[in-house]
Amino acid sequence: MRHGKKVNHLGRTASHRKALLSNMASSLILKKRITTTVAKAKALRKYVEPLLTKAKTDSTHSRRTVFSYLQNKESVTELFGTVASRIAERQGGYTRIIKMGDVRLGDNAEMCLIELVDFNDLYGKEAVAKKGKTRRSRGAKGKKEEAAAETTETAAPEAKAEKKTTKKKADKKDKE
Repeated sequence: MRHGKKVNHLGRTASHRKALLSNMASSLILKKRITTTVAKAKALRKYVEPLLTKAKTDSTHSRRTVFSYLQNKESVTELFGTVASRIAERQGGYTRIIKMGDVRLGDNAEMCLIELVDFNDLYGKEAVAKKGKTRRSRGAKGKKEEAAAETTETAAPEAKAEKKTTKKKADKKDKE
């Protein structure tokens, strides 16, 4: 039975696990996206999300608390600088785990990407806002046809001019 077993030990001692998660969290904060196994990514999510929440309040106490977890000055300054400003209005869920579908060659472990949500431009608010309507109507189809006709009309005079020049060259060759 697995009653009361909330921590995935990842096959490591407590000190090794703490160092592993600290280093992975620092890398995630500095690089915004890392590739790892699914088990490590799930453990890292539990480790790093409370740190991201604590970084929203920029005080000496919260900086020291986060530094005690990360042990890296550069990642702490990055976290309280750019990352905290980006996640200020978000209530939680700062990380996203994307399963890649492939496995590691040595031990067949399932691999994934873990990334900070607000630093991915593909899934951002701007990308969703730029996306058009999903329903299609006749008006949209007519506009597309008009646009296609305009492009062919603008291209048509250039093509006619090219045809004239080739005809003239052919006529000169025939006369010779």
